[in-house]
Amino acid sequence: MNRELLMLVDAISREKNVERDVVLGAVESALAQATKKLYEGEVDIRVAIDRDSGEYETFRRWLVVPDDAGLQNPEAEELLMDARERVPDIEVGDYIEEPVESVPIGRIGAMAAKQVILQKIRDAEREMLLNDFMSRGEKIFTGTVKRMDKGDIIVESGRVEGRLRRSEMIPKENLRNGDRVRAMIMDVDTTLRGAPIILSRSAPEFMIELFRNEVPEIEQGLLEIKSCARDPGSRAKIAVVSHDRRVDPIGTCVGVRGSRVNAVTNELAGERVDIVLWSDDPAQFVIGALAPANVQSIVVDEERHAMDVVVDEENLAIAIGRGGQNVRLASDLTGWKINIMDAAESAQKQAEETDAIRRLFMEKLDVDQEIADILIAEGFESLEEVAYVPLQEMLEIESFDEDTVSELRARAKDALLTMEIAREASVSSVSQDLRELEGVDTELLAKLAAGGVNTRDDLADLAIDELTELTGQTEEEAKALIMKAREHWFDQAQE
Repeated sequence: MNRELLMLVDAISREKNVERDVVLGAVESALAQATKKLYEGEVDIRVAIDRDSGEYETFRRWLVVPDDAGLQNPEAEELLMDARERVPDIEVGDYIEEPVESVPIGRIGAMAAKQVILQKIRDAEREMLLNDFMSRGEKIFTGTVKRMDKGDIIVESGRVEGRLRRSEMIPKENLRNGDRVRAMIMDVDTTLRGAPIILSRSAPEFMIELFRNEVPEIEQGLLEIKSCARDPGSRAKIAVVSHDRRVDPIGTCVGVRGSRVNAVTNELAGERVDIVLWSDDPAQFVIGALAPANVQSIVVDEERHAMDVVVDEENLAIAIGRGGQNVRLASDLTGWKINIMDAAESAQKQAEETDAIRRLFMEKLDVDQEIADILIAEGFESLEEVAYVPLQEMLEIESFDEDTVSELRARAKDALLTMEIAREASVSSVSQDLRELEGVDTELLAKLAAGGVNTRDDLADLAIDELTELTGQTEEEAKALIMKAREHWFDQAQE
């Protein structure tokens, strides 16, 4: 029987073009499954077949676990202290094994064994096909719609299948069985049965790769796509830069009579593409990203990573776009928060900000409006600037003599110290775990404490809009901080 087993294994190995060890592993698995049925509970069985003689042995085994972990499955686990009574040098993660009676192959049931073996072989073939496909380094999956699976579309390329989820399809795109489909390979999940390659037609990376295929200059390194933002099926923006002065980045991506950009648009169900010239100057980049709107002026706020963009009445609707689409895509493309406003709104906002600075100077420096206005006119916007800007710069202000400058700097430093002491006092009730949370500084702590947020759990319980209202952070910053505060919840759940 053992010799016949080896002959059968060799025959299956040759027929299916699968490694002999894979087939023997399948037989071992089938024997182990059959042996488990002789025991109650979730026992762990290992079968070892001699690769030369076909003889096999069966072992029941227990995994060695830490003493403080406890036994989750007493039928297949043993505590370290008990295990060391039997094997002194055994470690956590090792196995204790005991030989048990082997199940004769004839008692397994031919059909059951055959099914296990064939399934193992199918899995091995599938893995080989997948590894062969992925080794080609292709980024775009081209195939045919094979079937629907719980709302997902299964796309077949040769004998390899990809999964295109509903959320990754282009809206209103109606794909049917037999349709030819191209999609970006986003991930490979071998735990998914049948279609382990995860695809997307809505990801910005897909558009970038389509342009890479259409524009040889990108592959040659003459052009580079810096970023991409998409409203799938409707509109998109890409930012390009040339690394060769002789190459026009926008014209090259558009192609003769729009041939290149039209090829991408046709692949993406008519999605219109704006090609933007990338710039290392953030303001210039944002101005280009808002095209076709013309920008009158722009104010950059580095601290908030935001820009106030002023356009005239005629360009206001164009800059914002239908449903805010144009400004939203420009913001995604550049990575800056963009506030669109007309001249009147800009003037009002500037007046409010100037008034707030004026009140700050008058209150904290104990000066009249005239002195405050002189500081504002000279470009001072904070107490820190008054206190620590180089002395010579302040002495150059015609309206101030040396004594006035020295007095203003002293008052500014005193005011900052007083405010810092007040901030420290306001956060005295804040817990240590919140103080030590990554991304939380004294100023932010004061804002949180003022809103009644005194512990890490208080912060974790907040909604994003609640936190932005309390601190003035962007939605992205607030979301990141809340998720950081919640990390210990997930760690506790896993334990």
